Amino acid sequence: MPILKTTYKPYYIFRNGHLSTIYSGLFRKVEGVTQKRERIILPDNDFIDLDWSYTNKTTTQLLVILHGLEGNAQRHYMLGAAKMAIQDGMDAVCVNFRGCSGEINNSFQSYHSGKTDDLASVLKHITDHFHYDAIYLNGFSLGGNVILKYLGETQHVPNQIKAAVTISVPVYLKGSLEQLMSSKNYFYSKKFLKDLRRKLVEKQRLFPQKIKNEDLVLVKTLKDFDDLYTSKAHNFIDAYDYYEKSSSLQFLKHITIPTLLINAQNDSFLSKECYPVEAAQQNPNLYLEMPKYGGHVGFFDTQNTYYSEKRMLEFLSDF
Repeated sequence: MPILKTTYKPYYIFRNGHLSTIYSGLFRKVEGVTQKRERIILPDNDFIDLDWSYTNKTTTQLLVILHGLEGNAQRHYMLGAAKMAIQDGMDAVCVNFRGCSGEINNSFQSYHSGKTDDLASVLKHITDHFHYDAIYLNGFSLGGNVILKYLGETQHVPNQIKAAVTISVPVYLKGSLEQLMSSKNYFYSKKFLKDLRRKLVEKQRLFPQKIKNEDLVLVKTLKDFDDLYTSKAHNFIDAYDYYEKSSSLQFLKHITIPTLLINAQNDSFLSKECYPVEAAQQNPNLYLEMPKYGGHVGFFDTQNTYYSEKRMLEFLSDF
């Protein structure tokens, strides 16, 4: 599919990638979204919490929204997408990955960039218990990678899933890890690592035989965390094995439903491999839009409605 042209041109101040990223992560507020929580039990007896929002109209359409690293269903980019959906006449469900809903999950494993089995379980729950004719997927950053990998590796995607939109996605995890660990992203990586270490301490309380005090001392970078915990808890050899097997880049060619990927050119989290021009040109179902601006999940626009949210609705309306 040809690379899509973009119309996104924000106010001058939001053409700075770091400013748009920081403003959107720390200062944006989205109000007026009511959520009702549902807990579902996974095949391994762990749980995931879903936060539902309902439109005032009769609908057979649903938007399933996935958050990024250390996010949750209450992040304002999640609420912004949900609000856009319900105003347009769709229901919305914001998925909290394991351990991200305010309560530590039960099992030693958690979530990661390539953990598509939990998404499959969520979609099975929805298709088994609800009657939506059209289900759309919307993922941000890590959640976008999960969606792209799921769509590319799953031989029989449920018929109800009609299209997907993914935003600011590190489709090549090793490259993005290297970007995050560079000096320009020092404060972002420090914040992510602080949050992940806190959760690791909680895991240690539940599984002291698997995480030792001396292990915690060794976690000084995001790669250290993936070497010590992510890879070991999810059956990878090490961090690099996890990055290689979980990157969605290798699965893009197999996507069979219309899927839009929006990655800003000034997103400091993304490496050059995260702009998969060749994959989009070769797969008629993969649409790639690369705005010059937007930072990481920071597509500021007028009236507190983000460009990425408007494009999401525009794209999905065709399917």
